[in-house]
Amino acid sequence: MQPTATPYDERLTAPKSWWLISFLVGVSFALILLPFGTLPLLGGLVGGTAVAAVAASSYGSQRIRVVGDSLIAGEAKIPVSALGEAEVLDAEEARAWRTYKADVRAFLLLRAYIPTALRVEVTDPEDPTPYLYLSTREPERLAEALRTARTAAAQNPSEAV
Repeated sequence: MQPTATPYDERLTAPKSWWLISFLVGVSFALILLPFGTLPLLGGLVGGTAVAAVAASSYGSQRIRVVGDSLIAGEAKIPVSALGEAEVLDAEEARAWRTYKADVRAFLLLRAYIPTALRVEVTDPEDPTPYLYLSTREPERLAEALRTARTAAAQNPSEAV
């Protein structure tokens, strides 16, 4: 299948403040090891910073992609033919959908440090998931990529997976 006209690939990276916090965790470990000498202090600084940075990086390494006729969000891979309308959520509406409007059966790729999101209906009758909630910095672009992929998949049903 031809690539979508509107390709989409986004990595939900951790905010810059988390890298500062990672360094401060390293400083904390260094201060804990200060009574044992300079070498343990440096080891605590480097080791603590590295462990905290790896944790921040792994949490922030989730990706959202539209590839061919599929939406890949984190570990989930969903054919666009199983998806309905996409609703762009501003910061207030996104907060509402991740709190009091949320459905426990929904698939959430939630990152609280990203204020905007996209809510996509799941139309597959065999899937109990009512919708996907995807934190994204560019919800309009993701919605357009899903529309384009859905149109392309509908025009070329013989190439669908």
